[in-house]
Amino acid sequence: MTEPWAVVIGVGNDYRSDDGVGSAVALQIEQLGIPGVLVSLSDGEPTTVVDIWAGMDLAVVIDAVRCEPSIPGRVRRSDFDLLQQAGTASSSHTLGIQDALPLGRALGRVPGRIVVIAVDAACLDLGVGLSEPVAAAVPHAVETVITELRRAEPTNRLRR
Repeated sequence: MTEPWAVVIGVGNDYRSDDGVGSAVALQIEQLGIPGVLVSLSDGEPTTVVDIWAGMDLAVVIDAVRCEPSIPGRVRRSDFDLLQQAGTASSSHTLGIQDALPLGRALGRVPGRIVVIAVDAACLDLGVGLSEPVAAAVPHAVETVITELRRAEPTNRLRR
C-alpha cells in the first residue's frame, strides 16, 4: 500500500443543495483510486479538517462558496486565500476551512500546501441534489483537482 502524500477533502453538507458539491467531487476522485491520495469528506469543522490534512504534502479542499458577484457553477482554484478575501467569496459554513489554517498553524498540523477548489453555489437551501449549473461544473472541478494532484505528485504516477 502506498503511503498517502496528498488528501482531497470534500467539504459540505449533502442536505443543503449545492453545499454537497465538495462531496460529489471528492467521491469521483475516490473512484479513480489514485495511489497515495487519500479522500475524505468533512462538514468543514476546523479540528476535523486539521486532523485530516496533518502531515500531508498537499491538501486539496473542495467547497461551495457564496460570491459577489455570483456565477453559479463557476470553478475557481486558489492557494487557500480565496476563502479569506472578505467580500469576494466565503465558505458556505459559519466555521470552516478558513478557520482551520490558523488552528493548524497553532497546533503545528498543517500540510505542505493547501489548494482550494471553490464552486460558486446557486442554492444553499435545505434539500438534496445540486442545482443544474453546479452539477454541470462537477466534471470541471474533478479535472481541476486532478491537475493539482499531477502538479504536486512526486513520481509522476498521475501523468498520462
